[in-house]
Amino acid sequence: MTNFKDIFLQYSWDEVLQSIMDKDSNDVLRAIENPKRDLEDFKALISPAASNYIEEMAVESNRITKKRFGNTMQLFAPMYLSNECQNICTYCGFSLTNKIPRRTLTDDEILKEVAFIKSKGFDTILLVTGEANTTVGVSYFKNAIQLIRKHFSNISIEVQPLDEDEYKLLSEHGLYGVLVYQETYHQEEYKKHHPKGKKSNFFYRLETPDRLGRAGVHKIGLGALFGLEDWRADSYFTALHLAYLKKTYWKTKYSISFPRLRPFSGGLDPKVEMTDRDLVQTICAYRLLDEDLELTISTRESEVFRNNASHLGITSMSAESKTNPGGYVVDPQSLDQFEISDERSTEEVVGMLRNKGVDVVWKDWESFW
Repeated sequence: MTNFKDIFLQYSWDEVLQSIMDKDSNDVLRAIENPKRDLEDFKALISPAASNYIEEMAVESNRITKKRFGNTMQLFAPMYLSNECQNICTYCGFSLTNKIPRRTLTDDEILKEVAFIKSKGFDTILLVTGEANTTVGVSYFKNAIQLIRKHFSNISIEVQPLDEDEYKLLSEHGLYGVLVYQETYHQEEYKKHHPKGKKSNFFYRLETPDRLGRAGVHKIGLGALFGLEDWRADSYFTALHLAYLKKTYWKTKYSISFPRLRPFSGGLDPKVEMTDRDLVQTICAYRLLDEDLELTISTRESEVFRNNASHLGITSMSAESKTNPGGYVVDPQSLDQFEISDERSTEEVVGMLRNKGVDVVWKDWESFW
């Protein structure tokens, strides 16, 4: 049975990082000019040498994005269902060691949150929880999806990794996509940040997209949490993972997100800082690598950055996000998973996009429920 783990084990983190650092301006110019780019080109585009060519990369990224997606931006809303978690994660406000009030939404509370989100115009929703199988497991997810599926054309989840048969079950009941971030592809650093809980199993998490592909889930979202390790190497391994998945599960749609470490109660400073300029470079590099890829930016980023994201290659963004269970109307004071940077209302974000000539897309998938 094919599996990304077998490919991953053929690579050395240090060797990959060094090969990225060794790229020069000739490699960068060749990558920008290539009509079809490969992973070696991607290394050049995320290298230090490419920092002198970000304007050229941005122009090309904008051209490709407009050609493939037009002047459009899909908007979605995350809805946090629970902050229960059985993992210890050094960077997360929901970590088991954080002494916070825990909350899991009831059916009535879910519908109250849904009513608010729908009132804003959203037709695409992302359900998010901590990782606690005993309280928010497959049966809870199935019930939540069944409860809300008539209200949304597109339902995705960002929860703990599940088994293949569990993903099949949820897909049968209305699940469209799954976001599962490896956090970092550096094995040793991964263990330091996930010392306890099921999430500490590096390879079970690494193999999750394979289980999703075999289960026939429509969309798989990948990414790394920039700040835990060197962002260049993590970006490359994410791209390597993507290339394998697209070849193996070619009917599936894919997305990449760009979360940077954000403050939370307890805090964790980035080991390797990713600046705004670095993030622009990375977004453009992914767009130059793959013109069909959905690229997503969240409200972790500032208003100024997000205002310009539509011209960099981003095709999907959240708006008016709350990162706490019941945060929209049920319990606005419950603990956030991380701090939001862009706190504008949905209407303000929509207005900003339209002023830039960008058409807002509320849905791009028609459900049969």
